[in-house]
Amino acid sequence: MSLSTHVLDAVSGRPAVGLAVSWFFGSSVVTRTTDSDGRISDWGAGVEVGEHRLVFATREWFGDRPAFYPSVTVTFEVTDASAHHHVPLLLSPFAYSTYRGS
Repeated sequence: MSLSTHVLDAVSGRPAVGLAVSWFFGSSVVTRTTDSDGRISDWGAGVEVGEHRLVFATREWFGDRPAFYPSVTVTFEVTDASAHHHVPLLLSPFAYSTYRGS
């Protein structure tokens, strides 16, 4: 199974480039940074059945810009280890949304 994420800055309408995201699963954690298209698709690990968390380091990414959320945590459950799981995040300083993508 594979995991990907795509982060868009809703204020600028552009990809959120350089945003650190940590993936927590079991006793493991992997941290990557979004690319020039706001994506992370190579986590260097396979996904297993169970609960997973993606933590988006929004405080560092927003920098000096005022923002309400210092981080965004998305917890999700994998029930099919052979499926692809895509977790998009639409981000602004005072709101965010996410859904299960494809």
